[in-house]
Amino acid sequence: MNLQDILAKQVVQAVETNFNKELTTVEFQATRKEFAGDITIVIFPMLRVVKGNPVQIGETIGAYLVEHVEEVVGFNVIKGFLNIEISDSYFIEFFNSIRANSQYGFNQPKPGENAVMVEYSSPNTNKPLHLGHIRNNLLGYSVAEILKASGKKVYKTQVINDRGIHICKSMIAWQRFGNNETPESTGLKGDKLVGNYYVRFDQEYKKEIQNLISEGQTEEEAKKNAPILKDAQDMLLDWEAGNKETVALWEKMNAWVYKGFDVTYKNLGVDFDTLYFESDTYLLGKEFVNEGLKTGVFFKKEDGSVWCDLTDDGLDEKLVLRSDGTAVYMTQDIGTAIQRIKDFPDVGGMVYTVGNEQDYHFQVLFLILKKLGFEWAKNLFHLSYGMVDLPSGKMKSREGTVVDADDLIEEMASTAGEISEELGKLDGYNEEEKQELYKIIGLGALKYYILKVDPKKRILFDPKESIDFQGNTGPFIQYTYARIQSILRKADIDATAELQVKDVTLHEKERELIKQIQLFEEVVQNAAENHSPALIANYTYELVKEFNSFYQNVSILGADTDPEKLLRVQLSTVVAGIIKNAFGLLGIQVPERM
Repeated sequence: MNLQDILAKQVVQAVETNFNKELTTVEFQATRKEFAGDITIVIFPMLRVVKGNPVQIGETIGAYLVEHVEEVVGFNVIKGFLNIEISDSYFIEFFNSIRANSQYGFNQPKPGENAVMVEYSSPNTNKPLHLGHIRNNLLGYSVAEILKASGKKVYKTQVINDRGIHICKSMIAWQRFGNNETPESTGLKGDKLVGNYYVRFDQEYKKEIQNLISEGQTEEEAKKNAPILKDAQDMLLDWEAGNKETVALWEKMNAWVYKGFDVTYKNLGVDFDTLYFESDTYLLGKEFVNEGLKTGVFFKKEDGSVWCDLTDDGLDEKLVLRSDGTAVYMTQDIGTAIQRIKDFPDVGGMVYTVGNEQDYHFQVLFLILKKLGFEWAKNLFHLSYGMVDLPSGKMKSREGTVVDADDLIEEMASTAGEISEELGKLDGYNEEEKQELYKIIGLGALKYYILKVDPKKRILFDPKESIDFQGNTGPFIQYTYARIQSILRKADIDATAELQVKDVTLHEKERELIKQIQLFEEVVQNAAENHSPALIANYTYELVKEFNSFYQNVSILGADTDPEKLLRVQLSTVVAGIIKNAFGLLGIQVPERM
């Protein structure tokens, strides 16, 4: 039983004994820094049950706790707040119990419990990954790692959007203007080469629209009638019909893209357990649309298109098959969800990491899957997130002004290098070690800056601001970790020895640090429940601030007594372990020296 549970039980007992009333809940909060105490019981909510002066009620409960709870050594009441002082022995015994556990705060999956599948990245195969994909990948990967640490079995996946009109646009443009060039012949990454042809399609399409308008068509007509678009639409029908030449070109260009993606994922430090391809799942979606037509979940309109009527659920009618029989995104997502459960029967829920412009799409998808009668549909979660902007403005991939993920990763490393050189932080490093460190700092800065923000909020990403060695940044936390490692390398002490309660009186800074350490397990569970890496990021920053305050106020290696030195070295070791593990949940590495 943790301290809060022990105190809650005794507070209920105190109220029953002294006031003959029954409390159902007890509200706790952290004690404010300016008051003595380690945990605060809020009296005001009790006034609904216990009538009287909140200060006197607090005094009565406080006195009862001192008498009946071994861990409580004192209290004070400020207005309606009962500040409880906890014994050193409680904190030292807690610290001893977790000190040697390198996985403190993490839980193992329980046998027989359902797994969770987390989908992220899910790119189109017509362009390279960009800044928006970076936020998606970092969020999805981190949430998967956090769910795993909270005690869930997790599968990481992506569904690759490898078919559809957007892919055909790149293919048509390459056919017309590509002169058979390849990634090898151009020296370009495959995803970049194919992306160039997506941009080229858009340029040619716009020219054709202007030509048709000058010939007297309206803009709307011209957009529909542009020959290059019609060719792309025909190509999609050819692909769906299995035309050999079309399928061969599609396979060749997609293979170029996958090779390019793999390089980006490796550089970004994300991975997947399993991959799905829309080209494999869209037909399965169609099959369930036909089933749903029979059971009345869907209906057919005069033009042959198939819809789902969700007006009774406060939504509208949703298209699931076009009149020409081709699939839409919704069809494919229905098919993919069903296929995953067949492939992984232990999966009982899924997390979809997709931008907030798709909020409505997922509301509809989850509702349709429920209507189709799937029990697991109630455990689907859309991890929705806001756009990422750079100071220069929003990104558009059709026009080729996109912020490329590879370029950004490279830029972060070189910016980290410039700033580190300016600060003179790299004495004694050879060139190879410097380049490796710049990567760790640059990528850490990027990941932390993005993940410390609540997923739902839009981000204005400033590369320079993110690589600051002061404040709530990745490099500041990495620097603290490296500083702790430097202290530990100099510690001439057996740090595995057991600390005896009687040998130490806790310094206020030691106590505060232990209290911060105590929160880690709960933070991991909260972050998993809320699908929020921001909770891990900001906890780690608070822990690091607490450690730096401890470091500035007490001497670690120059402590007055051996037990004090032992405690401080052990505290430093545990804090470093938590920083490393917490940053691991965010996909961030920590350097041993900086």
